[in-house]
Amino acid sequence: MHRLTVILILLAAAPVGAQRPVHTYSIVARDSATGQLGVAVQSHWFSVGPLVPWVEAGVGAVATQSFVEVSYGPLALEMLRTGRTAEEALRGLIAADPHPEVRQVAVIDAKGNVAAHTGAKAIAEAGHITGRGYSVQANLMLKPTVPAAMARAFERTPGDLAERMMAALEAAQAEGGDIRGAQSAALVVVAGRPSGQPWADRIFDLRIEDHAQPVAELRRLLHLARAYQHMNEGDAALTAGDVERALRAYATAAAMVPDSATNGEMVFWHAVTLTTLGRVEEALPLFRRAFAQDPNWVELVRRLPAAGQLPDDPALLRRIVDASLLPR
Repeated sequence: MHRLTVILILLAAAPVGAQRPVHTYSIVARDSATGQLGVAVQSHWFSVGPLVPWVEAGVGAVATQSFVEVSYGPLALEMLRTGRTAEEALRGLIAADPHPEVRQVAVIDAKGNVAAHTGAKAIAEAGHITGRGYSVQANLMLKPTVPAAMARAFERTPGDLAERMMAALEAAQAEGGDIRGAQSAALVVVAGRPSGQPWADRIFDLRIEDHAQPVAELRRLLHLARAYQHMNEGDAALTAGDVERALRAYATAAAMVPDSATNGEMVFWHAVTLTTLGRVEEALPLFRRAFAQDPNWVELVRRLPAAGQLPDDPALLRRIVDASLLPR
């Protein structure tokens, strides 16, 4: 029996009482310029990330919520993978489900076709709005105006797909959000075309499991993730022999998170790179910044020559370590 058929049979047999009541607001979207696909979500429920968002590069994105049927996610992606449109996938989900009245789901395919469903028994305020390349949906909201606020924010915000989806979540929260408050959030963005390496296709994969202000925390992590992308860019440039581009990327990353608890990580490896290039005078102030953030970086300096990450030069190492004793 085909796996798709088996899943549909299991879905039809699932009692509504067995489903988790993940009442929430979310957005599924596609960037028309890059083909990137994504889902962003916030819920008053612990760890919403493994339940609501389902995304696959070159295939589509799904948000399944309300009295959530988690299998909607992988099942819809499988239908999209076989060439069905978002509307066809949604019809298949609803037709196989004995309790569609309590579901809320949105599907977008790799071509940007969108389909959404809000069951009649989704808890008010509940509704969805579909637009060009996106769908926003919400249930158990304080106000019925949340989806409209999300749609406006997504359409009017400049930037990449992650930025526009983040704006939609922030607009929902500013409009009143979930009537019960907030707890967890997630944002997933994948490439427009699959690379054959699913882990490499994930541009952003961020989760807030439990937080008093999950949307604000998600915003912070998105900014931090962008900084680390510059670090990765620097590593790739260095591997390719483009030293100046690597140093620019490292400097950009460090500038994005000044005085952060993670700042030591970025300035430290920037300093290590400069040192290996013989640019020690430029590296020393960065080492001092890292050492001020956490003195354990000093010990790490001593360990790096054995791993081939710093020259095995005792005089040079003493000079770097002594930087920890100088004023920042």
